[in-house]
Amino acid sequence: MMSESTQAWVAAGVRSVIGTHTRAQDAGRTDEIVALYTPDGVLELPGTDPLQGHDALRAAFKGWAPEKPQLHLVTNTVVTSAAEDEATATSDVAFLQRGESGWAVQVVGHYEDELTRVDGTWLLRRRKTTYQV
Repeated sequence: MMSESTQAWVAAGVRSVIGTHTRAQDAGRTDEIVALYTPDGVLELPGTDPLQGHDALRAAFKGWAPEKPQLHLVTNTVVTSAAEDEATATSDVAFLQRGESGWAVQVVGHYEDELTRVDGTWLLRRRKTTYQV
């Protein structure tokens, strides 16, 4: 069983990866996003085949680089399982874009993340995104 301090350390690492990913995505910093995934990392999105590996992730995130101001609000992150080198977490996300009439919510969804620690650094091994209608 992990100590409370280890659990807190794991949770902080998980939240840091999720926050860094969010900020990099909203700023269009593709290489920074890709560096947060393991080399065989997977991104699952509704209605598409899973994207696996740095090359596929880089191509996708480059294509999704923002053309106008955007903001992913990621909240309610809960670490659902944790070990010293493995963790899972769930988060809610709302995606907003700024248009002529101001900011508007475009989509609301949910992330299910699997993370692993590689050489002391937390990385995403898999992110599954679902959308709420």
